[in-house]
Amino acid sequence: MADAKQLIDKLALEKKIPAEEIPRIDLYIDQVIQLFDTGFAETKRNPEEKILTKTMINNYAKGKLFYPVTNKKYSRNHVMLINLIYQMKSALSINDVKKVLAGINEKAAQKEIDLSGFYESYLEIQRYNDGIFKENVEQQIEKAQSESADFGDDREEIDKVLLIASLVHMSNLYRRAAEILVDEMAEGEEA
Repeated sequence: MADAKQLIDKLALEKKIPAEEIPRIDLYIDQVIQLFDTGFAETKRNPEEKILTKTMINNYAKGKLFYPVTNKKYSRNHVMLINLIYQMKSALSINDVKKVLAGINEKAAQKEIDLSGFYESYLEIQRYNDGIFKENVEQQIEKAQSESADFGDDREEIDKVLLIASLVHMSNLYRRAAEILVDEMAEGEEA
């Protein structure tokens, strides 16, 4: 069965791009990609996986997921927004991500929000969630082990299948809850 500490260590939860590591000068697209590759290298499932590509960033720009860049350079705010997009796109559709970030984008473009402060709050919530997640994974492992106790020789495989199914179920619940909130945001904008 999976050891909680080993599993959590492999997730590299501490890998984030803190605001202080985002340069205070504008970056070209290749520099943005390098920042993400460096920051999230340990989170890749396999070495060939791409964290971020020029095509992805260009598609985000064309889809207006972040406000326009100036002279093909990305500001700190753009990098923070791209990080939010990167994190959200694994659970939400691109259209949902656009809906979620529309107001933040508009405020950032008009300089009506301190995006650094918002980003720090987002990272603080991530750290808080990491703690909850660690406790929950340990509980999930214990539950899978107790449920598979009667399976004898097949127990190790049953443990893993039950744990995987449980983690996927929790992921789906969180994704569905996020989608409900996105839909509520969209309804609020229509009203």
